[in-house]
This record gives sequence, structure tokens and C-alpha cells, in this order.
Amino acid sequence: MRALVLAAAMLAPLASGAQTNPLPPPAKPELQVDRPPQKAPGKRAAPPEEDTSFLKEEHSFNPLQSQNSVVVGDSYRKKGNYRAAAARYLDATMWNDGNAEAWIKLGKADEKLKDWKAAKAAYLKYVSVAPSAKDSAKIRKKLETIK
Repeated sequence: MRALVLAAAMLAPLASGAQTNPLPPPAKPELQVDRPPQKAPGKRAAPPEEDTSFLKEEHSFNPLQSQNSVVVGDSYRKKGNYRAAAARYLDATMWNDGNAEAWIKLGKADEKLKDWKAAKAAYLKYVSVAPSAKDSAKIRKKLETIK
């Protein structure tokens, strides 16, 4: 008898047309699309370059890390990516301030980027670090012509 009462209690809402759904319908996952920021018309944004997190880290004297950064910068320069090369040469100078090779390559990369102020600063530092280098006189003459 209990079974009949239970069955009648369960079928009663169905017979009256009411539907009981104990679980809510599953929520549809929203598609989130990462869109690049909108650019102003006519302006061309520079492509993202190498990670610049090294600029925030603490640099102490480490000539091996400096030489490694020069090697990586050379590979970027060979590919024509002067912005990344300049960033690596700058990193090399942060690890070893007396790395003349890094300073002259930084100056050349800045010249390619037409950043004359930075190129002049790098060349001045190169001349002060390596005054007796064989291309030092050539760099001094170049410094006179840079704006």
C-alpha cells in the first residue's frame, strides 16, 4: 500500500502538467577570446620583442653571463632583429660594465635602430673602456658625426 501512495505522489505532478527538475540546466561555458588591443588607424605598433624582465633583476659582476648575452645578441643581430640584439647587449653591459665588445655592438645596434642618442652614449662608453683599441680612433671620428 505504501508503494501505491509513493507512486501516486510521484506521478501526481506529472499528471497535472507541472514539471519538476531537481537540477538546474547546466551552464554553458562562455567563450573568452583574447583579442589584441585596438590600434589607432594609421599607426603601426611595434611587434613584441624579447622578454625584458632582466631589466628588473639585480645585476652583479658576472663576465660569463655578460659574454652569454653578447652571443645571444649576435644571433639576434644576424637575424636582423636589432631591437632584441640591443636589449641583449645592454644586458651584457649590466653584467659587466667593462665589456668593450658589448658596448661597441650596442652602439652599432642603436645606430641601426636610428637611436642616435643611445648610440653616442654607447660609443662614448666604449672609447672610455677601451681607449687603446685599434678601432678607437675610428669610433672617435664617428662620434663627431653623430647628431
